[in-house]
Amino acid sequence: MTAQPGIALVDRDEDGIDKAFRSDVLAGLKQAHKAIPARWLYDDAGSQLFEDITSLEEYYPTRSETQILEARGDEFRRLIGKDRAVVEFGSGSSVKTPLLLKAIAPAAYVPLDISGDFLRQSSAALARKFPGLPVLPVEADFMKQVTLPPEVEEMRKLGFFPGSTIGNMVARTAVDLLRSMRATLGGTEGERPLLLIGMDLVKDVAVLEAAYDDARGVTAEFNLNLARRINRELNGTIPVDDLVHKAIWNDDFSRIEMHLEAKCDMDFEVCEQRFSMIAGETIHTENSHKFSPRSANLLLLAGGWTPMARWTDDEDRFSVILAEASEHRNAP
Repeated sequence: MTAQPGIALVDRDEDGIDKAFRSDVLAGLKQAHKAIPARWLYDDAGSQLFEDITSLEEYYPTRSETQILEARGDEFRRLIGKDRAVVEFGSGSSVKTPLLLKAIAPAAYVPLDISGDFLRQSSAALARKFPGLPVLPVEADFMKQVTLPPEVEEMRKLGFFPGSTIGNMVARTAVDLLRSMRATLGGTEGERPLLLIGMDLVKDVAVLEAAYDDARGVTAEFNLNLARRINRELNGTIPVDDLVHKAIWNDDFSRIEMHLEAKCDMDFEVCEQRFSMIAGETIHTENSHKFSPRSANLLLLAGGWTPMARWTDDEDRFSVILAEASEHRNAP
């Protein structure tokens, strides 16, 4: 079976510009401390660059999470069960997603992603690997509640959010996302949905900084691609060659921060609005929060999910957590 074409839910204006992208970029560049949400790193070029990052020697998260998914298939099958609709928040990894699907034998697979072309390519590739599995891609911003295809409406659901993407968000936004995931997945008190989520762990700072500033410069290109995307899609004139990638550990917030730093004073336009940066000023493009078991549990509980099981890789660098939608309660 081939993947269906997908449902496009991205809101665009008459010129084809993603309204949310434009709004976030303009608002972020007007701030005293310029910042753009990390999800806009993932256009088609950015998504491909991130796939390249996952194979780098310095970038341990993919290897560590893959090890867990390879080793724990029997436990996933026992705890999750068969015949669920797997709803993946993001286009499926060519490595990790097949490991999960093979382990639990789902009834359908629904990837959600804002990058339409990459979504369709990855969905088609996965459909070829699982010819009997309905693959139903939905082009959408999964930061908000998404209406799933009618084919899976009555199925039990498993949300899948690998890669510690939850760590890209500040706590408030992460909690909002977890709550919207629960709304997307639906369910009843008698049959609550499950969530399988990857969360990276706190570790040696040198290991963390190398993972986000590799020797080959692939992560730098991934970060700089955001400026190129702004120029291409929003009529921008950002002098990309005058920006440099920075990855910094912020211990107070337990996170790696990625920035685009101006090498010199610069003026540029985006959507016919003028902006400037002085040398050394940055655009904050990504956070990657690192968790302890307690902080991971607290975040999930705040988002409406109750942890059920936790697994780590052999070096205790990364965790995968299975959680169930929490029971609605009005008091402790």
